[in-house]
Amino acid sequence: MNPAETPDSPDSGGTPHEKHVMTAEERAEYERLRRHAAVRHRGVRRAGSAVLLLLALLLVPLAVVAAWVQDTVSDTDRYVETVAPLASEPPVQEVVINRLTDRVVENVDVKAVTDSLTRALQDAGAPPRVVEGAESLEGPLRNAVRTVVDRTVTRVITSDVFQQVWEGANRRSHAAVVNMLTGDRQGALRAEGDTVRLDVGAVVDEVRERLVDAGFDKAAAIPDTDRTITLFQAEELGKAQDTMRLLDILGTWLPVLTVVLAALAVWTNPAHRVMLMITATGVGVMMVVLLVALAVVRRVYLDSVPPTALPTDAAAAIYDTFVRFLRDSTRTLLVVSVITALVAYLYGPGRPARAVRTVTNRGTTAAGRGLSRAGLRTGASGRWLTDHRAWLTGVVIAAGALALVLWNHPTVGAVALVLGIALAVLIVLAILAAAAGPADRAGKRAAL
Repeated sequence: MNPAETPDSPDSGGTPHEKHVMTAEERAEYERLRRHAAVRHRGVRRAGSAVLLLLALLLVPLAVVAAWVQDTVSDTDRYVETVAPLASEPPVQEVVINRLTDRVVENVDVKAVTDSLTRALQDAGAPPRVVEGAESLEGPLRNAVRTVVDRTVTRVITSDVFQQVWEGANRRSHAAVVNMLTGDRQGALRAEGDTVRLDVGAVVDEVRERLVDAGFDKAAAIPDTDRTITLFQAEELGKAQDTMRLLDILGTWLPVLTVVLAALAVWTNPAHRVMLMITATGVGVMMVVLLVALAVVRRVYLDSVPPTALPTDAAAAIYDTFVRFLRDSTRTLLVVSVITALVAYLYGPGRPARAVRTVTNRGTTAAGRGLSRAGLRTGASGRWLTDHRAWLTGVVIAAGALALVLWNHPTVGAVALVLGIALAVLIVLAILAAAAGPADRAGKRAAL
């Protein structure tokens, strides 16, 4: 019977026939089809991984902005921490001082005082030169009033009182940010049509009270109307509000979805390490794009603010203060991306990566042998560290990543701290593994 032929089914009651043995030609065809199927399978995985990566990279900037919006809107402490520095910004203080001083001086009728003095002198028969001198007092008297009012207002605005009033008002009216984003007209920060205004009513009340106490009874006439400062005007404010509402809703889930898509892109691709490096590099590039976009938006914002409504330096201080946490988060994610890409590369077969690993291994080995010669041998523990080195490295890296995830708003400094600790732990573990000692290793080989 030819073993290359496939036998018929065994007769009932008969013994089973021998299994089919493939010929060389059949084996070659089988291997060819297997390789073809593997190539097709790897191609599908690469294509799927590329699609997932593209989606993740497109969502990364939106996820960062959405998380910032949601965090700033929902967390009162975070919101107060965001806007509190505005009270100590000199350009913003200067705007408030000038506006309030103008309001007070406008309510002091200096001309009426000089006119009354002129009439009194005329009725008393004063010489014409004296009467003319009284009429010319209006300018110096107005300047003197403005100087005194400006000094008083400045003392209030630059004191801790203004900082406390500012923070307290913002804490009580935290919903103002929500109102601005949704278009409501309540709270300290509000949107009216295409204009965004800041209500400084609490500050006006404090200054008015201080001026009255200082003897300026006319300050009590400071009106309660027009107590707002125009921050900026934007024709597309309505669309921006719609976008912000959507980002607020997605603020929780969009970052999670982005991380899941990036993780699936790395897991789906056959070359996990290479895909991790590509993903980290892509995220870093998108963070650079976001930083550039923030700079462009800053320029557009400053150009949209009329100098008569708000000086450029004050507008710049407001924008930089409001988006500083978003900028910090973007920079932090950029640093994390660079570190991740670098680590993925150092684990690869490249010549620089091999050189770094060789130098590191030689250094830790020399340090471990030095400890061993000094009598500080780790013995069985050192051998266990050697046998589980890859597993321990993964645990340390995972612990560092978890620390950053659990860190409340990590900064670039926090990333550097976690990275330094992780590297120190890995170096110590490598040194302890190398300090097992040659005698212990020989004893282990003898026991085997």
